Amino acid sequence: MPAAINARPGSPYARIMGVGGYRPSRVVTNEEILERIDSSDEWIRSRSGIVTRHWAGEDETVAEMSVAAAGKAIADAGIGAEQVDAVIVSTVSHFAQTPSIATEIAHRLGAGKPAAFDISAACAGFGYGVTIGTGLIVAGSARHVLVIGVERLSDLTDHEDRSTAFLFGDGAGAVVLGPSPEPAIGPTVWGSEGDKADVITQTVPWDEYRPGDAFPALRQEGQTVFRWAVYEMAKVAQEALDAAGVAPEQLDVFIPHQANMRIIDSMVKTLKLPESVAVARDIETTGNTSAASIPLAMERMLATGQARSGDTALVIGFGAGLVYAATVVTLP
Repeated sequence: MPAAINARPGSPYARIMGVGGYRPSRVVTNEEILERIDSSDEWIRSRSGIVTRHWAGEDETVAEMSVAAAGKAIADAGIGAEQVDAVIVSTVSHFAQTPSIATEIAHRLGAGKPAAFDISAACAGFGYGVTIGTGLIVAGSARHVLVIGVERLSDLTDHEDRSTAFLFGDGAGAVVLGPSPEPAIGPTVWGSEGDKADVITQTVPWDEYRPGDAFPALRQEGQTVFRWAVYEMAKVAQEALDAAGVAPEQLDVFIPHQANMRIIDSMVKTLKLPESVAVARDIETTGNTSAASIPLAMERMLATGQARSGDTALVIGFGAGLVYAATVVTLP
């Protein structure tokens, strides 16, 4: 007979215990962006809703920003760094293929010897990380999981490209996941549409980049992305509500990926969210920070009183791939 394999009992459910964020000190206005592109402040605001964004300085590295955000999330969760069993970092702007930046972050936090790894799921990366972390807790492979979304997209921005130069910002957001006796993170509706992978791309793959060439930058087909996000992601968001058994009128908060204000407003309308639902519009002063956008918006809403601990929130991320992830959570 085959040997019996012991199973490690996990928690029946997981929850978000704490959240933290870091925004670089440098604030970049539309006026500064306009020094290098032929456009106007009115055009940028009407097309995206962005007024300012944060760009990282030389010392505000992916690791530095992550450690700052993660430290706040750990403190907010009321645990010590040594209690973190796994560190998951979602980013597309850590340029070393190996080792993962998660290992450096874990060490600098004083987390001991946790499992640590990076994932690449663009603007849906936070949702992917939370889903993986929840699975680790339920399976008994971890008790506390640190999920970080971090980007320095200013490094991947063509500052003379009129269609994208104004979009991207830098920053880091983090949450600590832990065990819960009752459901506090709903089923994730996630997936990909690889036939649209060429809609958002990096101009030059790293293996083709040569010193002296234009540095790789992000390109996107704006109208295609807009239509996909407005029509398809509203359906995914509704699926996440249905999977969680939560009606729109039972929601307290809506935290979509901060890609474009018009996309956010269109999704609110399509989902028929009541006016009582607080909607994250952090993009106005933070720009599109990809994997960091949802936890950054979550932290700001809690800090400003737009959202409260215990509120029921719908979160959805979507981006390059094209990939997406949506779920309903209880806010920490």
